[in-house]
Amino acid sequence: MRFVYAGLGLLCVGLAVVGIVLPLLPTVPFLLLAAFFFANSSDRLHDWIVNHNVFGPMIQDWRSSGSIRPGAKKAATLSIAAVFLISLIAGVKTLVLGIQAIVLGGVLIFIWTRPNG
Repeated sequence: MRFVYAGLGLLCVGLAVVGIVLPLLPTVPFLLLAAFFFANSSDRLHDWIVNHNVFGPMIQDWRSSGSIRPGAKKAATLSIAAVFLISLIAGVKTLVLGIQAIVLGGVLIFIWTRPNG
């Protein structure tokens, strides 16, 4: 079972890395899942993810206070705006733009209502 948890943890880290680039794929939830899976599979992998220079602070901030750092909030906002702008330029249908606006607006509201890390 430890190998399954380790594999799921690695999958979550991969999805988190993709989520850094794609705004619709969340980064922190996948990192939190990876930390959970690694905690159940390998102390070494768990220590690695929690103490990682890039991923560790996000996990620690969320665990301690449910917070997101201002820089991460700004980066998420810029990438979300870029995706919406690309959709506008590409001439995406109005219905799809409306759905995007609602979903992305909800994501932004969630992000900006979290405490600052």
